[in-house]
Amino acid sequence: MSKSRFVSLPLALLLIVSAASAQTDPGVQSASRGTGATIISPSNDPNGFTAFFNDGFNRFREIEAVSNSANNGLGPRFNSNQCSSCHAQPAMGGSGAAVNPQFLLISSGVAPDNTMPSFITANGPTLEARAPFFLNSSGEANTAAPNGGVEDLFTVAGRSDAGNCNLAQPNFAAYLAANDLIFRIPTPTFGAGLIENLDDSTLLANRAKNLSNTLGISGTFNRSGNDGTITRFGWKAQNKSLHMFAGEAYNVEMGISNELFPQDRPLPEEEQAAGLPSSCLNLSGTGYPEDTSNPSQTNAAVLDDVSAFANFMRFLAPPPPGSVVLNGSQVPAGLIAAGSALFSSIGCAACHNPSPGTTQLSNFVPALSNVQVNAYSDLEIHNMGTRLADNVSQGSAGGDQFRTAPLWGLGQRIFLLHDGRTTNLYTAIEDHKSTRSEATTVINNFNKLTSAQQQELLDFLRSL
Repeated sequence: MSKSRFVSLPLALLLIVSAASAQTDPGVQSASRGTGATIISPSNDPNGFTAFFNDGFNRFREIEAVSNSANNGLGPRFNSNQCSSCHAQPAMGGSGAAVNPQFLLISSGVAPDNTMPSFITANGPTLEARAPFFLNSSGEANTAAPNGGVEDLFTVAGRSDAGNCNLAQPNFAAYLAANDLIFRIPTPTFGAGLIENLDDSTLLANRAKNLSNTLGISGTFNRSGNDGTITRFGWKAQNKSLHMFAGEAYNVEMGISNELFPQDRPLPEEEQAAGLPSSCLNLSGTGYPEDTSNPSQTNAAVLDDVSAFANFMRFLAPPPPGSVVLNGSQVPAGLIAAGSALFSSIGCAACHNPSPGTTQLSNFVPALSNVQVNAYSDLEIHNMGTRLADNVSQGSAGGDQFRTAPLWGLGQRIFLLHDGRTTNLYTAIEDHKSTRSEATTVINNFNKLTSAQQQELLDFLRSL
């Protein structure tokens, strides 16, 4: 018995030491850092765009109904009824909140005759669903028939303002059974105006510099099919501008036609067949597009909603860095600085560049001119391998390619990676490693660090 006690005591001590030295994600930093403010200085706004930011702010949080003179008309298919319901963390314009607003849309009467998809949970990520492939007659994913379009979660069926539109939801059970459903979470829009105002020559020069590495990293850019220039918004950098980003979201996520996307949007499988039924067209009764400019106005409200949304995002300030609290104690600044140095030395900064460059002269506001963009991204698309691949192509971005997600504001994000699969920063880092991933060598370098060094790197990331 004495021998057994002698053996177990060192084991217990070993477990205690291991627990003490293991790396821990500090988690979402709750202290206010001032995120969500405008980049515009009220004392230096020669063109009066503060009024447009405030107008966009108000419209971003408006709740849409199907037929209501106060807004443009929800549906016939939608993922939510309000921009700010998806972009809420840690302030309006951010990513998904801790409490998923989509989970309340049926019980609150927004989508009464719908069934809650199994993957939408009360405290899970706010999601957009896509089927990479169309299903064949046997209910299997047909890899010879790419889909990739958004399968909206809800329809207006059963609403008193929806008339006779009784659309069915997508057959999510069949897609799940065929392992043919992937997810996206909302991208944060803080500092987006600075990213929009980087000229192509700056990004190209930065890419040339990035290619001088021994890490197997060789990113490229997604490009506009219209003019061939670099696109930069969305998980696959598929959108050229904030205007395009806002117009697509209004049409796809809320079902509202607008000056950029002037028709109601069917599901991909409906688009392949007969489109939407006539009973589900022009539900607002106002004609197309539902969102238009307002020429009778003489103030910021003269703009259409999409333009107002774009201005709100364009003039959001970048998220400020801040201190980090781990297990109730503030992490010393020296350890965060050490984590920053490790971030660069092991190769993370080869894609997550501290800055891809400085903005060009802005015709909007001086605050967007000649500013260093500390986004921690090269805005390039990279092959991320089998673990992160979603088999959806957008523009020239293939099924395993994603834009380097900007890391500014990471300290206050809840759900991580493109599909919100984890809330743990350590797991998100490890998921960058897989077959054909450009990040594999970097993650191998991360795994060679001591637990203390890994902790310093995690602390640094949560300071952003």
